[in-house]
Amino acid sequence: MSGSVQPEDLAFFSVLAGRGSLTATARELGVTTAAVSKHLAQMEARAGVALVNRTTRRMSLTAEGEIYLTHARRILGEMDELAQLLGGARAAPKGLLRVNATLGFGRSHVAPVISRFVQRYPEVDVQLQLSVDPPPLSSDAFDVCIRFGEPPDARVIAKRIAPNRRLLCAAPAYFKRHKTPKTPADLVHHNCIGIRQGDDGYGIWRLTSGRGSTQKTTTVRVRGNLTTNDGEIAVKWALAGHGILMRAEWDIAEYLRSGALVHVLPEYRTPDADIFAVYSPQHQMSARVRVFVEFLAAELRA
Repeated sequence: MSGSVQPEDLAFFSVLAGRGSLTATARELGVTTAAVSKHLAQMEARAGVALVNRTTRRMSLTAEGEIYLTHARRILGEMDELAQLLGGARAAPKGLLRVNATLGFGRSHVAPVISRFVQRYPEVDVQLQLSVDPPPLSSDAFDVCIRFGEPPDARVIAKRIAPNRRLLCAAPAYFKRHKTPKTPADLVHHNCIGIRQGDDGYGIWRLTSGRGSTQKTTTVRVRGNLTTNDGEIAVKWALAGHGILMRAEWDIAEYLRSGALVHVLPEYRTPDADIFAVYSPQHQMSARVRVFVEFLAAELRA
């Protein structure tokens, strides 16, 4: 329908969905509840579909309302981005920033940084979504994705924001019952805690020794009686003495320092898992994306 969406409807509906009620929306916009109800009714009349399910106790979006909200917030974000580009690339960041990160790292490291980020830049609205598997690189559902390892896709920008190693570790209690492995081949005789995440080869560990011409990589197929897709759970199992775990140094550094976990086969190296901020080239001039990535990198280095 021609004219079914008005520019002023986008911000209105974003506020309405965020506040979850007509009354809260009216309070936010400084108008009456009747005015909010009238605006919504006019939007639905123009669109020809219901955008909101109304009951006496709660309000929820219809399927069409969810679609409307997704596009409204994307358009509002692009409008903010255009305004910042016209006003100068070094403008103060503002607008919607959608961030994706893995469950464990996102919860323990990214979320606290976002808390400090919005304190410094209160005009940025951050949506953080945590997931076990990273979204496809072709997805436009996020502005920035925090990933372990550089993606092979040259169509996206990947900025390395922190170094990271995968290390083998186990609790001292485990080695009271088992011999300490001396070579990668010894791992086949140990209970190894498995993590199924992303596209990583499950149960295949690669360990490298030497440098240059003497470098040698050994591939070991490990097994064990505990497997999970949650890295935090895997670390807890290792702390409880159930077996040997390969995990990112960021997740186990405090336990290595305290002695709750010990580094296994320290003379061997496992594949790096440096931390990257990944985003589309169309966002490289966005002040909120650029400033957030720089802020995150500085915070992680600190």
